[in-house]
Amino acid sequence: MSGVTFNRNRAKLKKLLGIRARLALLAVLLVAPLMLERVRSLEDTRAKQVAAASEEFANITQHSADTQREVISSVETMLKSAAYIRASGGIARSCEILRASLPSNLPWIRSIMIASKDGLVQCSTLNMQVGLNLGDREYFRKAQETRDFVFSDYLFGKTNGRPMMMAAYPVAAINPEEDAVVVAGINIDWLSKIMNNLGGRPGISSLLVDSAGVVIAAPSDQASMIGRPLDNVPLLSAIAEKALSSDAPSGSLSFTAIDGSKRVISFARIAGTQSRLIVSIDEAKVTAAINRDIRTAYLQLGFVCLFVLLGALIGAEKLIINPIEVMTGMAKRFGEGDSSARVARHKLPSEFMPLARAFNAMAAQLSQRERELVATNDRLTVIASIDMLSGLANRRGFQSRLDFEWMKAQQYNSELSLLMIDVDHFKLYNDTYGHPEGDACLTRLGETLAGIAADTMGFAGRYGGEEFCLLLPNTDSLKALAVGETVRTAILDLAMPHATSSHQTVTVSIGVAATLPNGAQRPGDLIEAADAALYAAKHRGRNTVVEHGFTRLIDEAGMALAG
Repeated sequence: MSGVTFNRNRAKLKKLLGIRARLALLAVLLVAPLMLERVRSLEDTRAKQVAAASEEFANITQHSADTQREVISSVETMLKSAAYIRASGGIARSCEILRASLPSNLPWIRSIMIASKDGLVQCSTLNMQVGLNLGDREYFRKAQETRDFVFSDYLFGKTNGRPMMMAAYPVAAINPEEDAVVVAGINIDWLSKIMNNLGGRPGISSLLVDSAGVVIAAPSDQASMIGRPLDNVPLLSAIAEKALSSDAPSGSLSFTAIDGSKRVISFARIAGTQSRLIVSIDEAKVTAAINRDIRTAYLQLGFVCLFVLLGALIGAEKLIINPIEVMTGMAKRFGEGDSSARVARHKLPSEFMPLARAFNAMAAQLSQRERELVATNDRLTVIASIDMLSGLANRRGFQSRLDFEWMKAQQYNSELSLLMIDVDHFKLYNDTYGHPEGDACLTRLGETLAGIAADTMGFAGRYGGEEFCLLLPNTDSLKALAVGETVRTAILDLAMPHATSSHQTVTVSIGVAATLPNGAQRPGDLIEAADAALYAAKHRGRNTVVEHGFTRLIDEAGMALAG
């Protein structure tokens, strides 16, 4: 037992230490110890550089935020001045003063407007804005609700569709009896110009974002970010999540971004707004020189491993893996039902030829067996639905056909008739002539019914024992009665002797039922109706045809048809 266990463990170890694993382990053992010390010293130097850069840019961030704050303050001052003029004078006078009051030294203010409480612009420094409706803007409603200065998020202008930001100040903050609102359009291009002192440096991302995380200003080298939500930019969205989730007016954070890079961010909220200035430092780019040295060390390690592995991988892929994939693909195709799937042996190395031949032979045998099983199954399906004595459908086959014709009649709104046929005094016939003669009698009856079914486009079956049935699609009750009489006469004309019958020959009793199938009925109702009519036919002396629901005999029905 110990020898068997040892051999099993040895086999597992060989499987674990395959060619790929052995080559990778060899490369690591040769190169890794030589590089560890050098990498450690370079990592220490990089950490010191990152700390110095973080401190520098934290100061720059705060300075830029202060500059942005001054811009916002100038906008707020202009709006309050305009609101004071509007509160102290009429609309005409305030609009006249407004048009002449926009100073040229505030280029970030695109226009100033005065709007009614409903948001309708009454006057503006740009005539094209008169008549605009700002009532649907969130910042406009917020200014009315808070009665304070409000700075909007990133939006598009209604007159020209250009990106901009808006500021609003309600006149009601000065005079509660006045309901007008002073609104200013902010040129976000000027906000980006103020941030240019943060741009152009490798590894630095500086953005001004609104409360929704949309970039409203950026240095010229990052101008493509303006107007884009940060959640669409995976790296910057991580930065925004860190900064916007903080309630502090300013601060710094260190984290590892989703791309694996280490980042340090400094952020500062712009007073009077929900906007934040965010400056992100990519440690890898700030410490590019040190990173190059570290990468060189890692590359040296990688090249050695790669060189060793490359030869092994190429040989393994071509000589082992590809042949296995070819055979696996063929096996998968064969398993999915493609019985023609075979391995092309000329594409395989000689070592795989025996396995390919074995697979192809197995596939050929399985395909032949599948064909035989399908043929056998088809034969069994037919046998399971055929009564071997009469040659007609058995009860199972008849039930399936009845269900089909029932649905078809419902679909085309056509009538469906059924004849239930029973051999009169068949038990006495068996007792008199013996069961072999009884079977012969049933066989002749089956042949006769099959011929009548072919002539009438019907479907004949042996329902059980000496009872037969004839299903007549698209046939009303009068036609069904006539067919029933045809069946009765044809059996009588066979003149098969039946000494114990009052007619001295084999006769049948027939029950007829017809219906127009609908959702309130079921196929079994038609069978029950035909059975009831068959019972009535036997009760009337046999060798007759009776329709369900009628008391007259078949000769009366025949006379009605003749008339």
